[in-house]
Amino acid sequence: MKKLSMNTMDDLRPSAKADILLVDDTPDNLRVLSAMLTNRGYEVRKALTGQRAIASVASEAPDLILLDIKMPEMDGYEVCKQLKATPRGREVPIIFVSALDDALDKVRAFAAGGVDYVTKPFQEAEVLSRIEHQLRIQRLQQQLMIQNEELSRSNRELEQFAYVVSHDLQQPLQSVTGFVKLVQLKYGTTLDETAQDYLNRIHETGSRMQRLVQDLLAYSQVGKQSQDLRLVDCNQILHQVRENLQEAIANRGAVLTQDSLPPVQGSESQLIQLFQNLISNAIKFVPEQVIPAIHISAALHKEHWQIGISDNGIGIKPENYQQIFEIFQRVQSSSKYPGTGIGLATCKKIVEQHGGQIWVESEWGQGTTFYFTLPIVSAAELQA
Repeated sequence: MKKLSMNTMDDLRPSAKADILLVDDTPDNLRVLSAMLTNRGYEVRKALTGQRAIASVASEAPDLILLDIKMPEMDGYEVCKQLKATPRGREVPIIFVSALDDALDKVRAFAAGGVDYVTKPFQEAEVLSRIEHQLRIQRLQQQLMIQNEELSRSNRELEQFAYVVSHDLQQPLQSVTGFVKLVQLKYGTTLDETAQDYLNRIHETGSRMQRLVQDLLAYSQVGKQSQDLRLVDCNQILHQVRENLQEAIANRGAVLTQDSLPPVQGSESQLIQLFQNLISNAIKFVPEQVIPAIHISAALHKEHWQIGISDNGIGIKPENYQQIFEIFQRVQSSSKYPGTGIGLATCKKIVEQHGGQIWVESEWGQGTTFYFTLPIVSAAELQA
C-alpha cells in the first residue's frame, strides 16, 4: 500500500478534544496519521484490522473513524457496513482514506455508510478540515437531539399542566354558572334590568370559560389516546358527528353531502373530534344570510387517503393559513364568530398522531376546504 505524505498546517486546531479511531493495515500510515492528529489535540486509537476496529467500537464508540479500504480479510467497505449495523457504530461518522481514486470506489464508500472520502496521498490541511467539519456536524446533531428531548419533555409537562388546571377548573365554573341560573330563577322578577344584565354577562362569561376549559382538556388528551388504534369506518364516524351536531345543523339549515369514506386505522374518539371540529367550523363561518353547504370528499392517493371538508363560508386569507393551526390563534372577531382558538390546533395534533398532514385551501369570500391525510388500511388489516 502507498505511504502517506503530508503538508503541515500549524494554525488549524480542533475546536474540542475528540476521540478518533484510525483503521489501516499499514503501521507507517497509522503512525503518520496518529502523530498528525495527536499534535492537533485529538485523542487517537489505532486498529490494524477490520475486526479489531469493530471490537474497539463495540467497547466504546469513538467520535469519528478514519478508515482505509484495501485491507486483508475484511476491506473497509465491509467494516463500514458492519459498524453501521451496530447500535454503537450507527451514529459514528466514517471518513474513508484510500489510494483508490476511481469514482466507483467513492460511490461504494458512500453507499456503505461513509460521510466523506479522502484520496491518498493527501494534504494535511484537507484531512484536518474534513475531520473538524464532520465533528462539528456531529456536535450540532447532538445538540439538536438534546434540544428536541428537552422540548418533548417541556411539551409533556405543559400538557399535563393544562390537563390538571382545566380539570380542576370545571367544577368551580359549573358552580358559578349554576348559581347564576338559580338567582335568575328565584329572584328574577325582583331584579332591575341592570342586575339582570350583570347576571347574563356573568353567565355568558362563565360559559365561554367552560368551553375553553373543555377544549384545553381535549387538546391535552390527544397524545395520551394515540395507542388506542383500531379499524374505524369513517362513514360511521361521520354518522355520529351528524348526530352530535344535529342542533347546529338544524338551526342553520345546513346541507351536508359526502363521498363514500374509507376505513382507516385510528382512534374512534379522536376522529369523531376531528370531523366534528372541522364541520362545526364550516357551519359557523358561513354568513347568517347564507345556507351552509358542506361537502366531505375522499380521494385515494398512493400511500394515503385525502379527506376534504369544503364549505361556502367567508374564507381565509393566505397570510393566515399557518396561523390558524396554532393554539389560541384567531383571525376572526370572537364577538361575531365565538370560539376558543384551540379547535384547529387540536385537529392538527390529531392528524399528526395518526401519521397524516392537515392543510387549508381557501378563496377569501368564497369558501374554504380543509384537507387532511390518513394512512391506507392494507388488505391484511381489513381481513383481520
